[in-house]
Amino acid sequence: MTTVPSKDLEWFTNPSPQRDYQIRFECPEFTCLCPRTGQPDFATVRVRYVPDERCVELKSLKLYLWSFRDEGHFHEAVTNRILDDLVALLAPRSAVVEGDFQVRGGIRTVVEARHP
Repeated sequence: MTTVPSKDLEWFTNPSPQRDYQIRFECPEFTCLCPRTGQPDFATVRVRYVPDERCVELKSLKLYLWSFRDEGHFHEAVTNRILDDLVALLAPRSAVVEGDFQVRGGIRTVVEARHP
């Protein structure tokens, strides 16, 4: 394998910082582990943000999301962690991260975290 999971997010300079525009990503293959049972949780993670001076680099985002695969996280915690890490890296004008988790124990969970 030529790539490995990583928590190192990277950015590049926004090519149009004078304009408000929204960037959206959808990752339908997000996985992490239930912190209580160790069983896998599957989710679609959606990211929407309005950049200021920085944009997230996509390969680093892919490797970052992949890095949660073998870690135990509650749905609420991992969704907020992703938002916190993106806000710390990018300082966006606004951002939303949605974790849309598949059914576990008969309950489907959708967590939406917002900045500001």
